[in-house]
Amino acid sequence: MALSVAGSDPSGGAGIQADLKAFSALGAYGCAVLTALTAQSTRGVTGVHVVPASFVVDQLTTLLDDVAVHATKTGMLPTAEVVEAVAGVLGGGTAGPVVVDPVMVATSGDALVDAEAVAAIRDVLLPVAALVTPNVPEAARMLCTDPARSEADLRAQAVALLDLGPAAVLVKGGHLADELGEGVDVLAVRGGGVHVSRRPVVPTSNTHGTGCTLSAALAAVATVPSTAGAAPDWPALVEDARDLLQAGLEAADDLHVGTGNGPVHHLAQLWGDHR
Repeated sequence: MALSVAGSDPSGGAGIQADLKAFSALGAYGCAVLTALTAQSTRGVTGVHVVPASFVVDQLTTLLDDVAVHATKTGMLPTAEVVEAVAGVLGGGTAGPVVVDPVMVATSGDALVDAEAVAAIRDVLLPVAALVTPNVPEAARMLCTDPARSEADLRAQAVALLDLGPAAVLVKGGHLADELGEGVDVLAVRGGGVHVSRRPVVPTSNTHGTGCTLSAALAAVATVPSTAGAAPDWPALVEDARDLLQAGLEAADDLHVGTGNGPVHHLAQLWGDHR
C-alpha cells in the first residue's frame, strides 16, 4: 500500500491524480489524503482551496487506523498548519518511509505555498523524511542560497540538505539539463555517500507533473524493502523510479492533453500502443 498526501489537479497530470497513476504503474495499491483543491489546467493554476489542517488529520488518522500503509509521499502542503499537522501524524512512523516532495511552484511557474509553509517544510517535515526530492529552485529556497548551476553544486546542496534532518536527499537537476546536456539527479544518503543518476534529455514540453510522478514512484518502489525492516536501498530505487519517469516522458507527446504543458504518460508501459 502506498499513500499520497497532496493536492488535487483536475487535469490529471500532477498531484493526487498523478500519484495514483504512478502507484498503479508500479504495482502498488494507492491511497490518498487531500490537502488542497486547485483550479488548474495544463496552462496554469487559477485558484487554490485549502483543506483545513484538522480535516487533513481526520483523513490520515481514519485511514491509518484501518489500512496498513507501507510507504508515503507528501506533495502540496499549502500552509504551515497543514505541514505541521501532517508531520505530526507521519512522524509516528505508522505510514512507512516518508518521501517528501517539497512542492512550492507548479511547472507553469505558479506559486503553490506561502513562505510560512516553506519554513515549516524545512524545519518540521524534513526531519521525519526518509527521502526529500527537491528540484533546483526548491533546494536553493530551503538552503537560503543561490540555485545550483553545475553538477558540483547539485552534490554540495544535496549534502547540505542532509543537515536539515532527512535520511536521504535527491536533488533533481532537470532545470540544468540544457547546461549539462543530460538529466542529472544527485542522491545523498546519510552514511551512504553521494550517487549520481543520469538520463538522456527527452525533447518534449509535456513535463507537467514530473516531480509528483518521480516522488510517487519512489514511494511505490519503497513499499517493498530489499530486507524486512531495513532502510530502503535508495540508490537502486532511484533508478527504478527514474525508469518509469523516463518512459513517461518519452511517450508524453502521444497523449495530446490540453494546450499548455501537457502531462507525462504515467501508464505508457501498461498501455503500449493503445490510446
